[in-house]
Amino acid sequence: MTRAFHSDASEKILRELSTSEQAAVESVRRLLEEDPDSDRARGLPDADPRSTSWVIELLPEETSGRGISVVYRYNVDLDAVLILWLIAGP
Repeated sequence: MTRAFHSDASEKILRELSTSEQAAVESVRRLLEEDPDSDRARGLPDADPRSTSWVIELLPEETSGRGISVVYRYNVDLDAVLILWLIAGP
């Protein structure tokens, strides 16, 4: 099973989200531990050949709040995901 961690920046933003938004982000974190290259994820350019970067978009209907982009990097060698940023919409 893949391990998923928050960066310092994403932890800070996570604390600022509403309870329902936090729950939606937590559901994505659990999904990433099961399937880090999920069909829900959209690939992003990545300069590191040993990892891949992705984003999963959460719609306001899923968060009961704002739309949130969960940006993360997956390293196959470490079998780990680092959630880099949480970008919350207006």
